[in-house]
Amino acid sequence: MTERIVLAYSGGLDTSVAIGWIADATGAEVVAVAVDVGQGGEDLEVIRQRALDCGAVEAYVADARDEFANEYCMPALKANALYHDKYPLVSALSRPVIVKHLVAAAKQFGATTVAHGCTGKGNDQVRFEVGIVSLAPELKCIAPVRDLALTRDRAIEYAERHSLPIATTKKNPFSIDQNVWGRAVETGFLEDIWNAPTKDVYDYTDDPAFPPVPDEVLIAFERGIPVAIDGQAVTPLQAIVEMNRRAGAQGVGRIDIVEDRLVGIKSREIYEAPGAIALIEAHRELENVTIEREQARFKKRIADEWTELVYDGMWSSPLKRSLDAFIDDTQEYVTGEIRMDLHGGKATVTGRRSSVGLYDFNLATYDEGDTFDQSAARGFIEIYGLAAKQAAARAAAQQGL
Repeated sequence: MTERIVLAYSGGLDTSVAIGWIADATGAEVVAVAVDVGQGGEDLEVIRQRALDCGAVEAYVADARDEFANEYCMPALKANALYHDKYPLVSALSRPVIVKHLVAAAKQFGATTVAHGCTGKGNDQVRFEVGIVSLAPELKCIAPVRDLALTRDRAIEYAERHSLPIATTKKNPFSIDQNVWGRAVETGFLEDIWNAPTKDVYDYTDDPAFPPVPDEVLIAFERGIPVAIDGQAVTPLQAIVEMNRRAGAQGVGRIDIVEDRLVGIKSREIYEAPGAIALIEAHRELENVTIEREQARFKKRIADEWTELVYDGMWSSPLKRSLDAFIDDTQEYVTGEIRMDLHGGKATVTGRRSSVGLYDFNLATYDEGDTFDQSAARGFIEIYGLAAKQAAARAAAQQGL
């Protein structure tokens, strides 16, 4: 029986050429797998047919948009996941769901190997390969660009020589990865970190310097998940799409950072994540109202660890699953509404309310009706400051010797 290799297929030049390139190099049959995570572009059926026309023996396509939003973006939202305190894990979140479908296709079609289009310098090779062996340790992994010398020039020459049904002349100066949670742009002139991004870098967001009138939005959450926008019930996917549209129109969610890749390289990245950034800001503020002080402090540390694990490709690790359980527990009372103004590149919370919040107006007020016993403050301060007072007295005594 001929060996089969499952290929993560985007429908573009490189992965279209990879079908025949892998077959020629290995003698194996290639099964193309395309997964829709809200990246837009061509219809899945068009992509499926192109894979077959390029020589794939089977083409597996999956509409994973709701799955991606529910099972991957929402856990990131609960964690307020921002790598380097800025990047909402746009690409890192999509890789595990793609891996899940690659493994499913490998089992369905009897493949022994999974192939992906990553280079040897990036994070995604780790995310794909660690993810694959975490779900199916028996599978092998190859990367045509990294392992089989498939360069861009060779891909163009191969496509033209074999008359493959894919454009070979258009070359975007940027490397772009996008999905419903956001968009990542790198390479080209952006590799000089002194160069400012130009207007053509952006697609999900309008110029925040010339915004339309402010847009006020009311977001309702239940247990950390957005369930309604301006009173209209939404699924997680609908919430992300709607906030992408509205926050994007105001230029919210543009990110320009130099980040630390897992492989040890510092890389300049441009991200656009209008919906993600607005939803995380709203969710974080609702947590300020509903989560107890010490629990909130500890959750920040746990969420940072969760974020780094996901960035580093450890979605299926035992530690990440344990952190999931903790984060889910913190969301029990994260229910309520956030009012937010979207304008000029900013998502600003202007109101919050929750029937299960810990904010008590009568304790917080300085006006009539104050229920806080101020006479207790003196004794509290004396006890709270006792250790610092003793340490200071010791230091003073030592200095006097």
